[in-house]
Formats: sequence, C-alpha cells, structure tokens
Amino acid sequence: MRRYLLAILFVLTVFTASAQQYTLSGIITGQKNEAVPFTSVYIRNSTYGTTANEEGHYQFKLSPGTYNVTYRFTGYQELTENITITDHDEVHNVQLPDEIFKFSRISDKWKQNLDPGDTIMRMVISSRKAHLEEADSYSCSVYIKGVQRLLSSPRSLTSAAVRKALDLDSNGRGILYQSELLSTFNFKRPNRVKEVTIASKEAGINTAFSYSKGSDLQVNFYNDVIKINGLSSRGYVSPVASNAFTFYNYKLIGTSVQNGRTIDKIKVIPRRENGQYFQGYIYIVEGDWRIYSTDLLLTNKMNSLNLVDTLKISQQYIPITDSVWMPTAVQLSFSGSVLGFKFGGYYQGIYNNYKINPKFPEGFFNGEVLRIDTAANIKPENYWSANRPVPLTPLETRDYRKKDSIAAYKKTDQYLDSIQHTKNNINYPGYLIFGYSASNRSEKDSLYVFPFLQTFYYNTVEGFGINAKVRYTHVLDELHSYSITPAVRYGFGNKLFSANIHSEYLNDPFHNAKYYVDFGSDVLDLNNVGTRSLYFNTLSTLLSENNYVKYYRSQYAGFGYQRELWNGILWMGGLNYASRSQLYNTSFGHIRDVKNKEYTSNNPLAPPGTPADDHSFLFPQNQALTFKTSISFSFDQQYITRPTGKFNLPSKYPTLTINYRKGIKSVLGSDVDYDFASADISQSNIRIGLTGFSSFKLTGGDYFNNNTLYYMDYYHYLGNQGTTFDPTYIGSFHFLPFYTYSTNGAFFEAHYQHNFAGSILNKVPFVRKLKLEEVIGANYLTTKGNPNYREFYVGVQRLIFRVDYGISYAGNKKYLQGFRIFYGIR
Repeated sequence: MRRYLLAILFVLTVFTASAQQYTLSGIITGQKNEAVPFTSVYIRNSTYGTTANEEGHYQFKLSPGTYNVTYRFTGYQELTENITITDHDEVHNVQLPDEIFKFSRISDKWKQNLDPGDTIMRMVISSRKAHLEEADSYSCSVYIKGVQRLLSSPRSLTSAAVRKALDLDSNGRGILYQSELLSTFNFKRPNRVKEVTIASKEAGINTAFSYSKGSDLQVNFYNDVIKINGLSSRGYVSPVASNAFTFYNYKLIGTSVQNGRTIDKIKVIPRRENGQYFQGYIYIVEGDWRIYSTDLLLTNKMNSLNLVDTLKISQQYIPITDSVWMPTAVQLSFSGSVLGFKFGGYYQGIYNNYKINPKFPEGFFNGEVLRIDTAANIKPENYWSANRPVPLTPLETRDYRKKDSIAAYKKTDQYLDSIQHTKNNINYPGYLIFGYSASNRSEKDSLYVFPFLQTFYYNTVEGFGINAKVRYTHVLDELHSYSITPAVRYGFGNKLFSANIHSEYLNDPFHNAKYYVDFGSDVLDLNNVGTRSLYFNTLSTLLSENNYVKYYRSQYAGFGYQRELWNGILWMGGLNYASRSQLYNTSFGHIRDVKNKEYTSNNPLAPPGTPADDHSFLFPQNQALTFKTSISFSFDQQYITRPTGKFNLPSKYPTLTINYRKGIKSVLGSDVDYDFASADISQSNIRIGLTGFSSFKLTGGDYFNNNTLYYMDYYHYLGNQGTTFDPTYIGSFHFLPFYTYSTNGAFFEAHYQHNFAGSILNKVPFVRKLKLEEVIGANYLTTKGNPNYREFYVGVQRLIFRVDYGISYAGNKKYLQGFRIFYGIR
C-alpha cells in the first residue's frame, strides 16, 4: 500500500512540475549595446511568442523543457538560442548581430536584368494570390498595445496647470494615452471575422487615433490595396499588388541566410513623388517567394496623411506549417506635430497560438465581428501582470498607477461633490451652437437644452418667435432608459401658442428596440422631409426677404415602436392622429430692403406674383389618422456586441427599405383615404480602388389609392433653396425647390456622388498641402405632371467645410446654377 501511495505521490509531483510555468525574460541589445525595441521573440517550430518592449525587455511563460528561441527584428540578423527551463524563472539576455546583406549568386542568376530586385518581386507577385489564400481559415490569440506620447510642447502654450493635468515633465513630455487588449481572433475566407475581447485596459486621453480590435492591425500586403483606418480616406498600393510595377521600382540591396533560408532585402521605390504608395524595404524568402518581413513608411509629404506626419509599418512573418506563414508581430509607429506640439507613439500587435483550418461550428460567423466580454474592462492589475506578454516600461507602469489612482479618486463622493457645480457651468459660446448639457453626480439623470440658434427665430407666418426645447434623460440601468422632450413655441406675430412632448423608451439595445409617444400642438413645415432650419430660414427671411419655408398648424397624438427582428432586418411602425389647419403670413419685417424682392405667399402652390398677404385656399381644416410602417434590410450586417448593447457597422452591400403609409378614413373622424408605398436602395462609401469612394440612393414610389389626401400628405423631397446646403445626406438636392415637385402620384429619384479623396488635387504642387477632397455628383427626379429634373455638380471639401458649383435643368431648360456652401451648421 505504501508503495502505491509513493507512486501516486511521485506521479502527482512530476505532473505538477510539468504543469508549472516559469518566466523566460531578458534584454535584447545590438552590437553597440543599444536596446533593440519591439524584437519578435518566439519558439521555433511553434506559433507561441512575444515582443520586446521599447527598452528591449522581453518576457513570456514556458513549461520546463528545452526550447529553440528565435529573436528577430528588421536591421539585425535573426538569432536562435537553445534555452532550457528547469524549475525556476530564467533570465537570458541576447545580443543581435547587425544585418549583413551581400550580393552573391543572386547577382549572377539574374545579371541580365536591370536590377534583380525587379525579377524577385515579379516572382513574389506571381505567387501573391497563392499566399493570400494558403489558409482557408485560422484562429489565434491577439495582444494589442498602444502608446501615445507628447514628445515636446511650446512653453508659451503649456502652463504649469496643463503640465500637471497631463502629467508632463518640465520639458512638456509625457504619456498622453496607453491601452492594452487581449482577445481571440477567428477568420474564414474570404472575409469572415469573429473576435472576442477578453480583457481591455486604457488610461489617459486619446488625442490621435486608436485600434480597438485585432482586425484593425491585420495589414495584409498580399492584398492589392491597403487601408489604414483613421489616417486616410483612400487606400495605398501594396508593393506586392498585382499591378505594383505600375507604381514601384525595386532594388535588390543584398541577400543573407537566416536559419537556412535565403532572404532578399528589396528597396521599395515609388515611381511618383506623391501618391498612395509606400517606401522602405521588404524582405523576401527566396524560393518560396513570400514576404519574410516588412519595414515600410508613409509620410505626410508624399502621402497626404491625416492626423500624423509619418507612419511606419513593420511586420514579421513566421511559418505556421510548411506551406502557411502568418504574421507574428505587427507594429505601426507614428509621429506628428500640431501647433508646435510634437507627438509620437505606436500600436503593436502580437499574434500567436495559431490554429490553421480549425472546424468552426455551424453558424459561428453570424455577422458578429467583435464581442466584448462583460468583465473585459474590469480586470484587476494582477490579471494583467500574469497575462500581459510584453512587460511595461517603468514609465508606463508609473503612468498606469497614477492614472488608475486618479480614476479611482474621481469616483469618490468627495470628488463628485467638488466638481458637480463646475461641471454643469454653462459655456455661452458653446450653448449658442451646440446647446447646454448638465447631469447629476451619478449621470443617471441628464438635461440637454437645445441651442440658442434653434430657440429664437423669425418667419413671415409667426413673426418673431420662441421655440424652447429641452430633453430630460433617465438611465434605469445599462439596458433601459427613457427620455422626455417637452417644447413650447410662441409666435409674437400671429399670437399662436404651441406645446408638445416627445418621449422615447429604450428597452432592448441588443435589438435596437424602442417605443415612442408624441402629443401636443406645433407649427410644422408643409414639406415633412424638411427644408431649412429655423436658424437659416430666419437669416434668409430677414436679410434677403426669402421666406422659403411654408407652415401649417397641427394638433396631434401618436405612438410607435421599432425593433430589429433578425440581424440586419429592422422593422418600425406607428399610428398618428392629427387635426391640421392652414396658416397665413402675418409679419413682413426685414433688416434691409432688397430691391425688386418681395415676400411670397405661405401657399406654396400660389402662382408667382401672388402678394405675401395672400389667403388663397390650399386645404381645408381636416383630421388625419395615419398608419406608417417600414422594414429595412441590411444585407450581411456586421456588428459589435458590447455589454451595453449591439452596435451595427456599415454594410458593404446596399440597404433596401420598403415603406408603406395609409390614411385611414372615418375612424375618429379622419378625412384622409389613401395608400402609399415606396422602396429605396442606398449605399455609402463604396471604395473604388485608389480613386476614393462613391455613394448612391435610388427611390421610387406611388399612391395606388389617392381618394382623399391633402398637401402635407404628398410625397416630398429634400430640396434646397438658398446658398447654404447640407451635403451629409446622399438623398438631397442642390437646387430643387422645396415644394414645386411634391406629388400625389408616381415618382422616381436617383442620387449619385463620388469623392475622389484628393486623388486629383494631390498631384498639384502647393494645393496638395490643403488636403482637399474633390467631389462630383448628379441628382435626378421624375414625377407625374412635372418636367424631369436633373442637376450636376462639382465641389471640394475639407473636414466640415465644403463648396460646390452646380447647374440644374427642368426639362430641356436650364433652371439654376451657382455655388452652394456648407460649414458644419445645418
């Protein structure tokens, strides 16, 4: 019996020892004892590894045994060390030999070529598709780390208070933001992705851009075009693209032998001084003709980057099997300068524990591209210490501790009490345009006061008026909330008082479900799609005597509901009852008298020359009970699931929406009797190679019963009158009058726009510095009883500013032409 017990004890001891993991760590330096940051470190013939930090320190856990550990970084020779892990942590420092590339047989093999680098890259490009598709699917573990630093700042703009708030040293340097992410990543060809975030941590203020999931750093140079999210609205031509020789020259720098493989170092040289091209070096495995590593650069001078001045992309590939290579380390390093503030940083991704062609369950790829675990953001420090593959530098550790302490303090009653009053102080310039927000300590109750520009107004129907509106929001819990928006409106000209309430209840954020209820009275636009805001209508009326918007009175009540029935299928429906009355102009004031200009009637169908005080008939007072419903289909809908709900991403396919509206006669005294149906198909940001992106919308519909309906029941369009316009919606017109083409019959409208994203003006010296985006577009409309309408335009935009010049036609006659501008205010 004792012998059996001893045997069992021995087996348990051996098992425990073998299951125990120990830390292998060390410092990686070069021949001059300089630290080699971000060196890839992995176990040879495996997919397990890590990356050194900025100071060359590395660490990762291993079970007892003997390992061949490979150290790799661009600019140094690959080094493999035989290391044995026993029953304790192991420290192993290494010194990487400098990179040595020599011309050898390769120069003789292709001596008839202008440069052997061209022949090498032709071989790589001919193998591009095979390497792109060599793994049908895979899964791996991902670690992403990001750091943004302020490298220097002008003393004149950096006070002691600012340096203290940002934790900067006396030279204005410090860490502004750092983040970490641990996740599992799954991929299936051609483009199916599913990722689960296990842990996430961040500290500081993100001042540039960020990557919050593993797919953000999946920079695959075997694709023809590389898109760098956040830095450019255009893509970049890969040096391995099928048409790469149109854009690049290549020069062989030399060859070396790394672990028995011949590696060719190729210099990538853009053929043009400016454009969407990389420069730098790419390393090729000779014979396999595949990418070994990359060291490529984008610059603001050549590539018109946004936010940053330089971006360097470094990748290291390793063999997962004899025929499949995958990136084990990816790093994006950036730097820039704004108003004398110099900043820099990096995002690095470590991909390991690859499984090639795993068997995923049926329905695994269901459109959910990212799921964030409910406990991802609350992992304690001991969790990160045990699972973080890249050691923190002392500065990063200090920054985390300080900012974690500050974050904890900001949750205390003492801090919340001290800032409550200050936080809710009103900023009057901000209130003018953006409104005013206030909340209580817990932020479960908040109040928003709509901007001043939407509060005081003038029009010829009401005269000067007040439209006061606030929104109160209460959060019940993470998944339920409601808002109530009361509004009062009074016109001093016609002495008309209105009051109404709009309320919403969000009850299921995982299905985009909400209820809404409306009731009260209001003065509404006869065009129910929308014309000009109160602010712009006030300006055009008082300054130019252009009273574009026509109004009527409505006393109403209604309710509705919406819900995503299945992924990508959103249904909504509602019932509304309204009593509607015609209104007339009562006020004719103006700031300046415009020569040969008079106000027009509030009846949009009144003929030209009708006096402004016209009381002609448009519709009788009527009651309308209306049912509305619609269903939208977003094909191949992808989404992110957070603990607080589901968030849909833009689909790469068009969205189809079917609408139905019915006027219900006789119920509750309703006078209307009609049936209307329409369908539209639309898509935004369709990427067209290197030439930017397109957007379109097509809409058609008809009244298949129009026994009784009134002007506000017609189908209306998002037209435009006046110099300003709103380009943020693809279904709008530049010159179409607001009311002329409104119809109670069949119609069809089409809109198309292409943004060249700088691909034309970027070739013009000096102009390229402005980073302007060129826009062209066309709109078309055909309706019953009106000549066909069409318009064409060209424009340029930068951020929120845009200027267009266009021309329009009604039938065969030119209608209007001129400039339209947008500066961020609608």
